[in-house]
Amino acid sequence: MKKQNISDAVIRRLPRYYRYLNDLQKKETIRVSSNLLSSKMGFTASQIRQDFSCFGEFGQQGYGYNVEDLKREISQILGMDRGHHIVLVGVGNLGHALLNNFNFSACGFAMDCAFDVDPSLVGTEINGTRIYHSDKMAEVFAEKGTPDVAVLCVPKNVAQKLTDQLVEMGVMGFWNITNIELNSSVPGVEFEEIHLSDSLLTLSYRISNK
Repeated sequence: MKKQNISDAVIRRLPRYYRYLNDLQKKETIRVSSNLLSSKMGFTASQIRQDFSCFGEFGQQGYGYNVEDLKREISQILGMDRGHHIVLVGVGNLGHALLNNFNFSACGFAMDCAFDVDPSLVGTEINGTRIYHSDKMAEVFAEKGTPDVAVLCVPKNVAQKLTDQLVEMGVMGFWNITNIELNSSVPGVEFEEIHLSDSLLTLSYRISNK
């Protein structure tokens, strides 16, 4: 599988391919062409073929792509078969909603537990996820194992300090929903910054400039 110098733009398109292929599989579609993918997803057929060629040759000329096989290949590229473990830190309104409604397992992540400082939440469960006090993170990680990723839904003023503490404990991936940019001096730590306002303002631009 080829992986050298894959652009971030290509990587960000992969989940969209996976999502659409998943929909096709649910409809019992056996094969799909790059032209059909193009018409449904808004990318050119050439771009789609070029994206896939970054990782190998998955289709056949004159046939297209087998939906099940291509979905499986993309899921492996995305690491969905790696058994990643994840924890959530900050069980406020957003954290609570994620635990109740977001299907982490469908993305290949096992939700181990959650953390908060609110005494009324500590010791309770939300949708099967146990909530511990944030002071107990090191103790819980020692028992359960250090997670691969932490979902951060904490206030901005504590986000960076908490990130530094989690990195010291061995967490190397952060799904950051704090609405501020986080960083680490430790090599290999990855951040995925989620700014809901950016998405809404992008929509604002589009409807304002028709």
